[in-house]
Amino acid sequence: MTVTSIQPWPEPAEAARVTSTAAELLEVVWGRASTAPASASQLRVLFIIEHQEGINLRTLADSLASTPPSTSRLCDRLQAAGLVEREVSSTDRREVRLRLSGSGHAFLDDLRSRRERELQAVLRLMPAAKRAALLEGLEAFCAAASPRSRHGAAAPDSRSA
Repeated sequence: MTVTSIQPWPEPAEAARVTSTAAELLEVVWGRASTAPASASQLRVLFIIEHQEGINLRTLADSLASTPPSTSRLCDRLQAAGLVEREVSSTDRREVRLRLSGSGHAFLDDLRSRRERELQAVLRLMPAAKRAALLEGLEAFCAAASPRSRHGAAAPDSRSA
C-alpha cells in the first residue's frame, strides 16, 4: 500500500503502520553500512552513552531493561574495543560513570556518515516534492516524539497543520 492511497487525514493507527514499515526498511538500508566492530546491542549502548554522557551503570542497565552484571559485561567489551571509558564517581567510589572515548565519538560519526550516504541514495530516487513532504512530516514526528513533548503540553491537533 502506498501513502498516496491514505485518506487526507490518516488515523494514527494507519500512520503508525506505515511508519513501522518505513523504520524496518530504514534498518535494511542502514544495514548496508556495517556497524563493525560493535554489535546492535553495543551500538544501542553507545547511543545512550552519547546522549547521556556520564551515565552510571545502573541507569544504563535500566535504560536497556537489563541487569547491571550483563550491562557491565557489555561495557567491558566496549571498553576493550576502545569505544567507552569508565571513571569512578568523585562522590561515590562504588559508582562508575561512562563516557564515549575519542574513538567512540569517531566511530559514531563515521557510522552516521556511512548511513547518511546510503539514505541519500534512496532519497535521490524520490521526487523532490515527496522529499519535502517527508522532511516536513519527519520534523513534526521528531518534535512530537521528543522527551519535552511527551512530558509537556498536549500535542496540537494534527489536522490544523
